[in-house]
Amino acid sequence: MMNKNTEPAKLVVFNRDGLIEREHFGYVVRCDKYHVIEKIGDDKHYPFYMRSCAKPLQAALLIDYELDTKFDMTEEEIAICSASHAGENVHINLVQNLLNKLGISSKKLKCGVHEPISKSAQDELLKTNTPPSAIHNNCSGKHAMMLGLCKINDWDMDNYESINHPLQKEIKRKIYELCEIKTNYPETKDGCGVPIYSMPLENMVKGYLNLFSNPKYEKIKKAFLNHAYEIGGENRTDTKIIANSKNLIAKVGAEGLCIVINTELEEGFIVKICDSNMQAREIVTIDLINNLNWAKIDVSHDIKTIHGDKIGEVITLL
Repeated sequence: MMNKNTEPAKLVVFNRDGLIEREHFGYVVRCDKYHVIEKIGDDKHYPFYMRSCAKPLQAALLIDYELDTKFDMTEEEIAICSASHAGENVHINLVQNLLNKLGISSKKLKCGVHEPISKSAQDELLKTNTPPSAIHNNCSGKHAMMLGLCKINDWDMDNYESINHPLQKEIKRKIYELCEIKTNYPETKDGCGVPIYSMPLENMVKGYLNLFSNPKYEKIKKAFLNHAYEIGGENRTDTKIIANSKNLIAKVGAEGLCIVINTELEEGFIVKICDSNMQAREIVTIDLINNLNWAKIDVSHDIKTIHGDKIGEVITLL
């Protein structure tokens, strides 16, 4: 259990020839802008860190401060600012081009260095004996946007990741506004070093609904709907969902989070897998989309040997 007060539900089991080998517990919260429609598992309004699910909400500031118009940002560039990208050429080229457009050196990025998420991109670096850089970090687009906001506001670019920096104070204000947060919840550093905030799962969904149903942020909505690959990339759950639907926006976050918004119905849901298993998160999320008739997206439930023999199945309990 996540916390002694919460009651996660069993969401998915892995059945290998009649025996349950794995079970994954978690929560689902579905709501519109005004009320909760459905809950699976009782989160007791426990606050979870938003992790990368915060990115579209953070990106709202590029519209508020007109970074998009002052630098003639393309939809793809807006998408990369909200992305947890896989570090493929399409992603790193977008980040580098945006930095060039902003007139900011990649050396200013404080997201840190890690290998690309994409296996293909990792292989490409190995073949060319090229070390990964900060631009390969899945958060580099967000950090490029943060640097751009510092530039147009004449804020210090050398400590933009500090929780007391004017940029981070504005980000917190914006997230709290969109997510309808009335009290302070715990905050910490995200994996990329910038502040990240916690809140109940319901408020995360409301934040997305308030963002993506507001005409002011239509550019962010179109960036998601029109550029699924830029949002994630190779074998990424959010890219699969957006690319295989007409009006769904999806965004994953570390530690088992995925938010899905139906932009036509103005409803959304969040999945939180307690043990953060990415396969369980994907299957639960896509099965819920299919059960709601929001789209029809293929996802394998088969458990197979390396020879391709089916010897079990993954079963969601939704």
